[in-house]
Amino acid sequence: MAPRFTDADELLNDLLDRHERGAASPIAHPDYDAFPSVVAADTFLKQIARAGEAGAVGLGMGKGARRDQIAHVRLRSADALYGYLGRVPAGRLAQDAGTRLVAGLALDARLVGAVSLITDAWGRGKSWHGFASADVDKLRDGFALAQAILNNKHLDVDYKTFSRRTVGHSKTLEHIEGVVVRLLGGILEFPPGARPREALRTIGLERFAPPLLISGQIDLEGADLSRTYLHYLGIAPKEADRIRFRKPPTYFLTIENFASFNRHIAEADPGRLGTTMYVGGYPSLATQQALRTIAGMVSERTPLFHWSDIDPDGTWIFHTIERAVGRRIYPHLMNVEIAERSGHVPQRKAAPARSPPGSGIAALAAYLAKDGAKTLEQEELDPVLPVPFSSDT
Repeated sequence: MAPRFTDADELLNDLLDRHERGAASPIAHPDYDAFPSVVAADTFLKQIARAGEAGAVGLGMGKGARRDQIAHVRLRSADALYGYLGRVPAGRLAQDAGTRLVAGLALDARLVGAVSLITDAWGRGKSWHGFASADVDKLRDGFALAQAILNNKHLDVDYKTFSRRTVGHSKTLEHIEGVVVRLLGGILEFPPGARPREALRTIGLERFAPPLLISGQIDLEGADLSRTYLHYLGIAPKEADRIRFRKPPTYFLTIENFASFNRHIAEADPGRLGTTMYVGGYPSLATQQALRTIAGMVSERTPLFHWSDIDPDGTWIFHTIERAVGRRIYPHLMNVEIAERSGHVPQRKAAPARSPPGSGIAALAAYLAKDGAKTLEQEELDPVLPVPFSSDT
């Protein structure tokens, strides 16, 4: 149903708004029952009549007793109405904003493609994920930050310093991190269900790397810890090369959840038969590099395992660690049988699970991609020791 108005400017601008969104010959109606007074109605009709005299709109008259009333107003000439209202067409605003958006920026071709999508939306009078053409300066910072990430300028730099060095303000990235992730989403691989800040952590952009927690019969280079009983040791990820094994571990296990990590080392392996590490959800780039370092110290005969939630994000974390260490990893307490026995069908289906060929998690990922697949949080399971070289644990 065509909208009704008591304000002439609102009616005329609405015709242009719908024209810019692709409507052909949009119409609108006066709302005679809503005018506050006869004077207001007379003023409204005079303004509409002047727009008609300018050739901007056509006036449809009523019938019968209302044949002298304007029944509807139809857009006749968009150019004439732009001129009558003194309004700049959205297409021209979009073109100007698009020019400002990329001026002086040397952008990757894949980011240039995003510019076209944005200016196209603006040209149709729409916003791009909440950003209108008036927000061009803020969005420009998003492009600058995204390009700096593609140029690897974020590596070995903390979150706020990277933002300040790139766009001149330490808090800008914090305010528009969602835009940056969206711009990079088709270029870099991010976890499907991660929040923007979690996604940026996985490529090495974080405030400061969280400590690496590791349990086992270990020492640090230059420090003998054999006489001290430690549940686990916390070190900076960059110090991973200082880890030393007193004797080869029977297994190497990484765990996503902090509660499950603590329960495993306290309940399943109090004798520290293996080496267990907490990866902190989506593993940051610093954590991934530390895992590669420590896994490289372990014999090829020592099986490597990972334990996550049985859900699409869990498979993403599994494969990320698998790719980071460059070795075969076996799922621990992550399989279809456990999901079917103890899991539940989620109310909302998550993004498709990863299913990279040859991955140790491929079978579970394929299952999770199906309708009716069940998911399970790892805290629901009691910890047990991994069974070496068995994918059924």
